Amino acid sequence: MSENTDKPAQTIPEAANDRPEFAEAQDAEAAAADSGGEEHEPLIRLERELAELKERHLRALADLQNIHRRHVRELEEVRKSALADFARDLLEVADNLRRAIESVPKGALEANELLTNLLTGVELTERQLLQVFEKYGIRRIEPEPGEAFRHDLHHAMYEVETADHRPGAIAEVMQVGYRMGERLLRPARVGIAKPPAAVEEPSQGEEEGPRGQRLDTQA
Repeated sequence: MSENTDKPAQTIPEAANDRPEFAEAQDAEAAAADSGGEEHEPLIRLERELAELKERHLRALADLQNIHRRHVRELEEVRKSALADFARDLLEVADNLRRAIESVPKGALEANELLTNLLTGVELTERQLLQVFEKYGIRRIEPEPGEAFRHDLHHAMYEVETADHRPGAIAEVMQVGYRMGERLLRPARVGIAKPPAAVEEPSQGEEEGPRGQRLDTQA
């Protein structure tokens, strides 16, 4: 009886661990846990490939959108360029209509009804042409004398000696210009003001001869 009480009783788990069947089950569970990462590798690889394909798809879609925008811009530029070329050809027509209107003497209209009707028709034609220009954004560049000269809108043809305008300003308008939106079709041709030349007074011993020639009276 004393031997049984002195020896500690073996617990059930410890007894189960000593069984060969339980040890084999633990080894199988450990092997399954170790092999779990290998079983998930194909899924991880597929997810990675799917992310790469998605990124390629988004890049291809962005490239297509950029190509479409660039194509639209190029078509718009070609359309505007063709319209500008056509408008330049019509500028001469507008110039000829204006020359015809300005060439009619004012006094001749009162005594000639036929000429008056003809001039009215030419003015109406010019007005309709300018309305078509306005519809397509084509506007006249018609500077006023004394206005500042602009290199992007005006073209200097000659200089005019005058004291009425500051030097470098527009003194005369030779031909009006046109532009379509921001595109310059034709600059306005103008004359630029410059200070009048100083008149030299005859010096002592000289007389003013005919036509402004100076004569030496001491000869």
